[in-house]
Amino acid sequence: MGPINLACWGLGVVLIALGYVRGRGPWARYQEMKAQEANIARYEGWRGSRLRDDGPSAASLMADRMRRKAQIAGLAAVAGFVLVFVGFALR
Repeated sequence: MGPINLACWGLGVVLIALGYVRGRGPWARYQEMKAQEANIARYEGWRGSRLRDDGPSAASLMADRMRRKAQIAGLAAVAGFVLVFVGFALR
């Protein structure tokens, strides 16, 4: 076990933790916004007409932004997992 292994493991664990902490908030908010959009779609279906047809709403744009933030944080966590495995693979 050399210093390169320890550095890979340490950096990997930091990236995993950072990805989790930075991604859980936007992911939870994205799920809430998606549920709200589904509720609006059910209401519009029950009412029999579309209330909005003037393009994407501010809420849908914000949901896309939250999804993107969660994806970036997930990529950081995946990079952390890769670094941990690279730390084990190096000799």
